[in-house]
Order: sequence, then C-alpha cells, then structure tokens
Amino acid sequence: MENLTLNEDILLLEGLKISPQSTIPSFIFLLFIYIFALVSNITLVVLICTSSSLHQPMYLLFCNMSINDIFGATIVTPHVLRDIFIPQPERYIHYIDCAFQAFCVHLYAGTSHTVLMIMAFDRYVAICNPLRYAAIMTHRMVLGLSVWAWATTFIGVTILIGLSVRLSRCRRVIPNPYCDNASLFNLSCESVLINNIYALGYTVVILGSSVCSITLTYLKIAMVCLRSKNKALNSKALQTCATHLAMYVFMLASALIIITLHRFPQMSDYRKVVSVLCEATLPAFNAVIYGLQIKQIKQRIATLFYSRLVVQIK
Repeated sequence: MENLTLNEDILLLEGLKISPQSTIPSFIFLLFIYIFALVSNITLVVLICTSSSLHQPMYLLFCNMSINDIFGATIVTPHVLRDIFIPQPERYIHYIDCAFQAFCVHLYAGTSHTVLMIMAFDRYVAICNPLRYAAIMTHRMVLGLSVWAWATTFIGVTILIGLSVRLSRCRRVIPNPYCDNASLFNLSCESVLINNIYALGYTVVILGSSVCSITLTYLKIAMVCLRSKNKALNSKALQTCATHLAMYVFMLASALIIITLHRFPQMSDYRKVVSVLCEATLPAFNAVIYGLQIKQIKQRIATLFYSRLVVQIK
C-alpha cells in the first residue's frame, strides 16, 4: 500500500528531448543565462536600495520587477538544468513539488503583468501630471501599489492551483519541461469544467487589464508629448516609456508564441524549447533593458566600476 501511494504521488516529467551531443552545450547555455539573470537583477536591486539618488518611485517600483525576475529565474531553470543529464524516462517529480512549482510559475507570470501596470501608472503621472507627481507618488503610494501588484496575483493564483489540487488523479505524466496549472488538472479524469472556466476568466482579467491599462496609459502619454514643444521632456518620456514597452512587448510575444504552438501538437518539442527559453531569458532581458537604457542606473554602475578600478590600481 505504501508503494502504491508513493507511485501515485510521483509524476513523470517529459522534459526536453536533447541529443547526447547537445547535452553539454545546452547545459552551458542555460546556466550562463541563469547566472546572468540572477547576478544582473540582484545587482540592480542592491544599487537601487543602496543609492539614495535612485530612491525615486520609478526605480522603487522597478525593484518589484527585478525581485520577481529573480524569483522567476529560480523556478524553472535549475530544474531544467538538473533534468538535462537525467534520462527522459527517469525525470520524476513529487506531486507536492509539482503543485508548488505550478503555483510559482503562475505567480511569476501574473506579477509580471501587475508590476508593469503599476509602472505604467507611475509614468502616466510623471509625464501627464508632473506638478502633482511628488504629491501623488509618495512612499506610501509606492508601497500600496507594490502590495496590490503581489497580493492580487497571489490570491488569484492560490484559487487557480487550489481548484486543480482538489481533483483526484488518474495519470502520472506531465507533458512539459515544468509543471503548470494545465498540467495539474489534466492529470485528473474528473470534470475540469470549473477549472477551465476559472483559468480562462483569470487569464482574461490579467491580460485584458494589463493590455487595456497600458495601451490607454501610453496613448495619453503620446498625446501629451505631441502637444508639448519641450524636446527634453519628450526625449526623456520616449526613453523611459520605450524601455517599459519593450519589456511588455517581449513578454506578450513570448506568451503568444507558446499559446500558438499549443495549437499544433506535432510541434510539442518546439513548444517545450520555446517555453524554457522564455522562462530563462525574460528575467535577463528585463535587467539588460533597464540596466543599459536608464541613464541614472548606467551612471551608478559606471561609478562603482570606476571606483573599484581606482582602488585596484592604488
């Protein structure tokens, strides 16, 4: 009986199909991206927290994105790196670990949208209502927006995964490199109508609210910039907004590609590779975009490197 219970609680991950000659290059490539994502995002968080000149609402809100990216980078990539060297029929995961990983994957994805929404609100106030920016974007407001971004996603994902965990299981195979909500409820032979309805509603709310709010925000910002004859203001607005939009477009494009590949079962291997690459590269991409495009952060990084170089020379 104990063996039967153990077998029912252990799932098989299909994972990536990697040829023996590609194993080491794939491992090195993913490991490099993972380390780069961790180091760059941790560096950004430390810089923003320790530099008083960066204690501004825009950068404090961006800390949410970097923290979320650190969290997201550690959810999937270490497991995939481990499984690369394990034969495909032996890639096991405990059901509890699978459910926890699915929760973390959806929390990371949902928080990416809500954080970008509050960052868009910050840019809207800064550009469209600059005289009241300091009065509106107080430390209390920044804290409130940050809590809202994490709490709303946490509650939504808790219900999402809770509906899947309640189901009995009649299957043991996860047809993905990592666990997600669909993988969990597809293990059951019960009716998953409630799961599909809630999952669809949750996705529509998160995606719909982020797309609509960010689109409307940047349309208003564009109208203000078109009316303004201040070239310096327009240039600054273009720089910060382009950075934000690049992050959002990359995230949306990644999600749309994966959703599209789901429509073609014969391309499941390509979908697995794309899903892993998106999970691994998005945190690194966000850090590069902000680290290289925001002038104050570039200056702070350059100052740190210069001061260390001077100390070494002395």
